Amino acid sequence: MGPGRSAASARSTPPDPRRRSVLRRVPWVVWLFLLVPLAAEVFWVFWPALNSFSLSFTRWNGIGAAEPVGFGNYVDLWNDPVFRTALRNNVIWVIGFGGLSVLGGLILAVLLNRPGRGIGIYRSAIYLPMVFSLAVTGLFWRVMYSPAGLVNTTLGALGLESWERQWLADPDVALYAVLIAAVWRQVGYIMVLYLAGLKGVDPALEEAAAMDGANRRQRFFSIVMPQLKGVNAVVFAVTVIDSLRTFDIVWAMTRGGPYNSTQLLSTYMFEQGFTLVNLGYGSAIAVVIFALAIVFIISYLVRSIRQED
Repeated sequence: MGPGRSAASARSTPPDPRRRSVLRRVPWVVWLFLLVPLAAEVFWVFWPALNSFSLSFTRWNGIGAAEPVGFGNYVDLWNDPVFRTALRNNVIWVIGFGGLSVLGGLILAVLLNRPGRGIGIYRSAIYLPMVFSLAVTGLFWRVMYSPAGLVNTTLGALGLESWERQWLADPDVALYAVLIAAVWRQVGYIMVLYLAGLKGVDPALEEAAAMDGANRRQRFFSIVMPQLKGVNAVVFAVTVIDSLRTFDIVWAMTRGGPYNSTQLLSTYMFEQGFTLVNLGYGSAIAVVIFALAIVFIISYLVRSIRQED
């Protein structure tokens, strides 16, 4: 009888008047600025994402009713050699793009995390490529890689004529040529993230370690890196998401060619969904991209939490 009465009284307890008064004090303009972006996000992002899941189980060309096919699109993906090539390229892209951009950004942040004349100019110059869109970056590097472009001209001037080639037309090197262009743009962004993290490192700990005889390398890996755990998590999430959704620069430079050698999941999804108007198949590829991103990020976060425990 006692627990029932307490549960009933809890259900009948009126809401806290202080909370209601706080909500009333919030101006309607604030609610407007909150609800309008939320509505736009739901309409333009979440609703299409949910539709992609449902479309992935259908065959639809955008006209008429969609034909349910169950898991047929996913079975076709498994047997699709172009999809397997795109998946393999995406693995190479995640490792190469993530590894090189993070390593380069961290090294640049450490080198430029000091006062001095002209340091701001160097930081701005390295970050400048991020100002340009990926499409513009792709077109710029496409000119650089042309037979008479700066890359081949420089190799010829250095006496390395045997290294000259049509970089974007060679299936063996085209993917890595595009990867270098993407890393060139991304490394400045990663540098800025690490610079922000390094500003929060306690210098007193480094000074104490130096007094105890620790060299610079030992101080960096034992004192600085543990304090960058939060930044590392952000960098990892950003890098993985950017790796899996990379589209503009590849499409601007090679459109997935030659012979699908630079095809990524994102470019293959666009080709299937909007060039061939195979919307159900393209949606299945989009679901695979989403699943890969979730698996990468959750596995990293779980491992980080276990290490902290």
